[in-house]
Amino acid sequence: MKPKTKGITAAVLGTALGAGGLAFVAMPASADDKPALPQVSAEDLVQSVLKAKPGAFDGTLKVSNDLGLPAVGNAVPGASALNMDSAHIFTDGAGKSRLAVTQGASQETVVHDGTTVWDYSSKTNTATKVTIPADVAQQKGAGSDRTADPLAASTELLAKVRESSTVSVDGTATVAGRPAYELVLTPKPTERTLLREIRVAVDSQTRMPLRVSVLSNGTATPALEVAFTEIEFTQQPADLFTFTPPKGAKVQEKTAKVDQQHKDLAEQAKQDVKVVGDGWDTVVTGKVPADALNAAPKQQSGREGRGANADPKALLERFAKKVSGPWGSGYLVTTKVGSAVLTDDGRFAAGAVPEQVLYEALGQK
Repeated sequence: MKPKTKGITAAVLGTALGAGGLAFVAMPASADDKPALPQVSAEDLVQSVLKAKPGAFDGTLKVSNDLGLPAVGNAVPGASALNMDSAHIFTDGAGKSRLAVTQGASQETVVHDGTTVWDYSSKTNTATKVTIPADVAQQKGAGSDRTADPLAASTELLAKVRESSTVSVDGTATVAGRPAYELVLTPKPTERTLLREIRVAVDSQTRMPLRVSVLSNGTATPALEVAFTEIEFTQQPADLFTFTPPKGAKVQEKTAKVDQQHKDLAEQAKQDVKVVGDGWDTVVTGKVPADALNAAPKQQSGREGRGANADPKALLERFAKKVSGPWGSGYLVTTKVGSAVLTDDGRFAAGAVPEQVLYEALGQK
């Protein structure tokens, strides 16, 4: 389990990156080949993406970003995930997947065979095996590894913002060697957001997103990019979805479960977190544990490296802006795609919005 202080720091600073779930993706303009494709209406294209079932595939993803983050380096837990070199994804299209994330000389491998999830780090030569009982697997989303298809988040993104967007098809593009439609969502004038548009390159045959983009106001370059550079839609060998730890690896075994305690915690989390607004100017508000910011940092090892030792309050004082208003006082973190504020009494608000929208959300009862 991650230490509480680490989780709080990631929630506060990381949520600013996530900007309410919108900043998974961004995409620069490029000199793509523009294939000739049959015309399609924007609404029909959106509906086809929402209903798409691409099936088995093997693909390589690239990630890059220009979020305008403070120069915190490894001090911010989770920030290193934005610097991964590439990710290789395999899926059978029926729930089994394999994800290999490369960062420098190290690689993390996550294998999901439907009943078991393996998570292996070559850097530490450690593996965690999580067994998923049948009753847990029946729970919606239980045991599923959504990171096996990072661009799947674009489906939720489309559903979330299309009603508050002007939607259009802006020509075509070639992505990972495949012809695609360029779907563009632009916030309506009533939306108060830092984002200018979301672009989704949709595979013309499978209707799977091959590239998803978020561009922010006032800049010509993308904030963050997630895009397939190679992809092949074909059946995958069964042995890809099995995993045997390397010799000498330290293995930890767990069993996933949904007990009353977990249900109670989930219910409490729902009560503690409130969503203010909708569409592009959605703000998520809530409260962190009272002692989280004052807890002493603990020495940890593992994939987060030095970030696991960070003191959350010290990080905020060093890299965030001190702010105050009728809602109280606290710390503000801003990026090109969103902002987040954490008050001195432990309340937080985050979204892909200007800071004033956060303050208004904090003031709501």
